[in-house]
Amino acid sequence: VQLQASGGGLVQPGGSLRLSCAASGRIFSVGGMGWYRQAPGKQRELAAYIGSGGIIKYADSVKGRFTVSSDNAENKVYLQMNNLKPEDTAVYYCNAIVQLQSYWGEGTLVTVSS
Repeated sequence: VQLQASGGGLVQPGGSLRLSCAASGRIFSVGGMGWYRQAPGKQRELAAYIGSGGIIKYADSVKGRFTVSSDNAENKVYLQMNNLKPEDTAVYYCNAIVQLQSYWGEGTLVTVSS
């Protein structure tokens, strides 16, 4: 199983970005998909996630600004990020639980700076 993420880049504070992630390979069941992020000098943390039952979880710091969504038929997950702040600067990693195993994408860098 491979995860390919895209959509990162440089954006000014207050701007928006949309991240996309597609899972490919021998996929029979997906337990959940979502996004983690790792800021410079910090540990990786959950940003937003959709569980298998459709339960969505957001980090408190992104609630009201980020929206996670998925296309289950295509095994894709998206992260719409609005009103971005400098503290959102991080490498964003796509994660998927496939056949009860956790898979990670390579990460895409989001830089929020003026």
